[in-house]
Amino acid sequence: MRLLGVIPLLLALCASSCRAGPANAKFAATNAVAVPTRYKLARPERYPGMCDASGAVPITSNVFAVASDEDNVLRLYQSDHPSHPIREFDFNSFLEVHGKSPEADLEAAARIGNRAFWIGSHGRNKNGRERQNRDRFFATDIRINGDDIDLVPVGQPYERLLDDFLEDPRLARFHLGEASNYAPKEWDALNIEGLSATPDGHLLVGFRNPIPEGRALLVPLLNPNEIVQGKRARLGDPVQLDLGGLGIRDMAYYGGSYIIIAGPYDGGRDFRLYHWSGGEAAPETIKTKHLNDYHPEAVLIYPEKGLLELQVLSDDGTRLIDGIPCKDKPPEAQGFRSFWLVQ
Repeated sequence: MRLLGVIPLLLALCASSCRAGPANAKFAATNAVAVPTRYKLARPERYPGMCDASGAVPITSNVFAVASDEDNVLRLYQSDHPSHPIREFDFNSFLEVHGKSPEADLEAAARIGNRAFWIGSHGRNKNGRERQNRDRFFATDIRINGDDIDLVPVGQPYERLLDDFLEDPRLARFHLGEASNYAPKEWDALNIEGLSATPDGHLLVGFRNPIPEGRALLVPLLNPNEIVQGKRARLGDPVQLDLGGLGIRDMAYYGGSYIIIAGPYDGGRDFRLYHWSGGEAAPETIKTKHLNDYHPEAVLIYPEKGLLELQVLSDDGTRLIDGIPCKDKPPEAQGFRSFWLVQ
């Protein structure tokens, strides 16, 4: 395996999201790079080994790490060679999960420098039953030595983020406590599915559900590195975006813009692509055909490609294969799809 572009990737990632900033920053983008007004789909592929691709981050210019919302394993794949994972990392022990449903329901990821942050849905299961294992936020350091890549857990998993949301008076009007009592795909329930670095080295947590007043909800997380060392979360002012009544399915920052995959709170197939310049700017639609042929849940921006080419991963757990949902197939028959958005 050839790991391309390691040093340029690290420098570019840090340059776009490692600057220090004030706690009340509005997450406005700087040094803007032109965003295409439309993309076309190209290079569809299938990666074997799991079905439910959710959060993901680029590792090198041709390797990405991806989580599944069905287990607590992070997997490395080569983006230019769709095949089985080149390495797997089991985080069950580190995440301190317990009970008959141990999955943390990992849904989103973001990278700041050489550290990746991962977040669970913080919601209930599909039947509305409480699942405390899903209340997880954690970090992994990315260590590269020649051709060897390691994802090393940092500090400890954080389990009080939902408490932090409920205790912040700025979030009271969103009734997240009540929302957390419902199954995640019910109207006005609670389901986290997006995570993005900001230009100031913070994170934005994106909600698939609820969608208050028909606008997607983002909550700034100002101290992610402190959180994984056991300190309570410091939050910024909430942000609401008009995404046509849709919630956040994933988002990523690069060169002055947040690229956002928007989708319905339930199991519908109305997916759209937006870019947002931060601050008070309104999100703008990026025209893309055939997005609804997939179930897009992760967008990857490789600094070497910038916004010229984006990789998108599809959560294919419920996709029927010979009449059987992918996640119910034997392991050797499982896989998730990917495609690239190009100009």
